[in-house]
Amino acid sequence: MQFLFALLCLGFLWTPPLMAAHGLSLDGTLKYPPGFERFDYTSPDAKPGGTVTLHALGSFDKMNPYTLKGSAPDHLEPLVFEHLMTGSMDEPFSQYGLLAKDVEVAADGLSVTFRLHPEARFSDGSPLTAEDVKFSLEILQSDKAHPFYQSYWRDIASAEVLSPLEVRFRFRQVNRELPLIAGQIPVLSRAFFAKNPFGQEDLTSPLGSGPYVVEEFKPGKILVYKKNPAYWGANLPVNRGFYQFERVVIKYYKDPVVALEGFKANEYDFMPESNSKQWARDYEGPKFAEGLIKKETLPHKQGAGMQGLIFNLRRPFFQDIRVRKALSLAFDFEWSNENLFYGQYTRSNSYFSNSEMEATGKPGPEELALLEPLRAKLDPAVFDEALVAPTTKPPASLRQNLREAARLLKEAGWTLGEDRVLVNAKKERFEIETLLASPPFERIMAPYAANLEKLGVILKYRTVEPSLYQSRVHDFDYDTIINGFGQSQSPGNEQRDMWSAESAGIKGSHNRIGIRDPAVDVLLEKIIGAKSRKELVTACRALDRVLRVGWYLVPNWHIPYHRLAYWNRFERPKTLPLYYSVDGWLMTWWVK
Repeated sequence: MQFLFALLCLGFLWTPPLMAAHGLSLDGTLKYPPGFERFDYTSPDAKPGGTVTLHALGSFDKMNPYTLKGSAPDHLEPLVFEHLMTGSMDEPFSQYGLLAKDVEVAADGLSVTFRLHPEARFSDGSPLTAEDVKFSLEILQSDKAHPFYQSYWRDIASAEVLSPLEVRFRFRQVNRELPLIAGQIPVLSRAFFAKNPFGQEDLTSPLGSGPYVVEEFKPGKILVYKKNPAYWGANLPVNRGFYQFERVVIKYYKDPVVALEGFKANEYDFMPESNSKQWARDYEGPKFAEGLIKKETLPHKQGAGMQGLIFNLRRPFFQDIRVRKALSLAFDFEWSNENLFYGQYTRSNSYFSNSEMEATGKPGPEELALLEPLRAKLDPAVFDEALVAPTTKPPASLRQNLREAARLLKEAGWTLGEDRVLVNAKKERFEIETLLASPPFERIMAPYAANLEKLGVILKYRTVEPSLYQSRVHDFDYDTIINGFGQSQSPGNEQRDMWSAESAGIKGSHNRIGIRDPAVDVLLEKIIGAKSRKELVTACRALDRVLRVGWYLVPNWHIPYHRLAYWNRFERPKTLPLYYSVDGWLMTWWVK
């Protein structure tokens, strides 16, 4: 699912955002005034034309990115479909009109009205109307859509068509994020889906209002987006400097190693790299030395969130917190960073790593005001120093950590069997599997599995092809997986999808751990209902403490920059955005 959670904010005691405005922000302050020329991270020198070729792994079997079943092509949503508003990459949480010409928030904060551009058209030339907006909300809130959307927009009670170009959303409660969350609704063609049922996952070419259309495709091989010459929004301030390429080609590969070799063989243009070993060792040679391929690190200001080897609490083995802690103690990050990662990473301790939401030290008075009423439901460790991941830095050591892990496992009822594999009272062997989506992670799992074997735990790991991986993750059919929980500068409604008891039972949700904790649910509502930046930060720190003491995962690592290699035939804006994905910013580049 390609959906960017650009929930980024500044914040103070809240009054409703700007009235009848060209944009919205959480704190009522917008960087760009009415009639602005362009975003600062675009260039007036950008020139149209040419083709950019990107890559993706796996395949696709549908053209609707908003349903649960199946896989949609990469980049389909941002290139073909549009939202009412679009975020700025250099403000924490601001949005500017895209399909919406302007927006007005009611004085009581319980509704928002969008007025559409009269020029807005779908790619077949049909007008985009308020009826399409109403249809979009209702279909995305239905059980035909991916369950994420039902959760994310559940506080939007209804949509009311005021005129062909005006639509009003009514809210179930006052929430400072809701007007901006409403602005993130993608607008779908009611007429198109009347002919092509929404839940019918097939390869019918989609109809959107965005700058590109699907020109041709072969599943598992290639997909070509062609620029729509009649694109209605080409001259909007939010679009100036974007979408210069005549065509965006996506080539599909089944294996990331083969994909990298394809990049170096000039089969495609850009390679964002997430593997530290490959970045250190495989991006070199004559083509790099001669400047044919460029290799860069691009800094950003985004929070790192959390990535880790997560335990699926739906599996009985992981119900005991002592077991989860023991498995965490067996991972030696310092050894891995030195021997596998070339010292490139920082350990992630927090679910809000690299941001002010990260809990540190003991909880202060504001956090205690949220935590004390929940004390009976909380582990006492919540009220101590914020928990950090196990380390092997002296005076600690792996041997010491493994001894503690063995003690915890014994306390939890696991004893060594005849073949030196742990068994429980039911004589079940402690064997678990890690499902992987990428072969390079196998080298990370191997030393971890060796450490666990010393404890009598058998960890098997295997890489499966992307579509099977996605299907099993959607169905929560795994013991452990590597999973990331990305965080924005302004956490909000999306937190329910990651941590709530309700989402734990919804297939396809991002609560892949399976957390069902009433204290967590209370803190989620504190985050969503925060009336100021200070309240938001406090609630996030409190939630961070509670999640960390649950030992729900083996924390991984993060870096404060993007790693990108690309063939040297492009130019780009001089100014970097602050909060951005590589794929998103590439749409401001152009062919030399």
